Amino acid sequence: MKKKLVILSGAGVSAESGVQTFRGGNGLWDGHKVEDVASPRGWNMNQQLVLDFYNKRRAELLTVEPNDAHKIIAELEKDFDVHIITQNVDDLHERAGSTNVLHLHGELLKARSTVKEDYVIDWFGDMTEDDIDDEGDQLRPHIVWFGEDVPLMNAATRTIKTADIVIIIGTSMQVYPAANLVFHTHAPDIYYVDPDPAKVDDIELNYIKASATKGMKQLKKLLMKKRVND
Repeated sequence: MKKKLVILSGAGVSAESGVQTFRGGNGLWDGHKVEDVASPRGWNMNQQLVLDFYNKRRAELLTVEPNDAHKIIAELEKDFDVHIITQNVDDLHERAGSTNVLHLHGELLKARSTVKEDYVIDWFGDMTEDDIDDEGDQLRPHIVWFGEDVPLMNAATRTIKTADIVIIIGTSMQVYPAANLVFHTHAPDIYYVDPDPAKVDDIELNYIKASATKGMKQLKKLLMKKRVND
């Protein structure tokens, strides 16, 4: 039986593909304050600004490709039961070949109703204030904004509780509640891949201080060697 490998991925994985991250050193995202384009307050104040912002993000996403880190993670499915819990809203894990991806913070290439949260559809083009659901209610990006509940948090918690191996990659471990997930695992082996990893108290981590791609190349070799020896 394959060991269950749970991967907690963040913006650092997709950054190598050219995907802009939510948080920059200046607290802005493409010149906008995060609260103006990624919060219910921002949506209520200026829907057009929010729609334009995500239209641009969506168009950019369609121009980039999965990088080697995404591909190595997908390749691990040959030898492990891989479950990805990602904070990323792009589809690069799926495009690289991963088949079990849980998007904690939503998906950029989907839209949902502003009224019926379970009304979610694929969306690849621009979204306008004229786009509505089947009952005439406004559509919005299928993104979990700051200040909103994370609907898939319970599912993610259940997944990581039964992990044999955990990999944290490309995340600052500063965004909650996602950052709390690692405290729910009983896995004996937890690896943290990041060029500048955050310090995590009360948990023993195996640090790999490298970019997502370089780190995953190192870690894949380590995992395969450990698998042979187990």
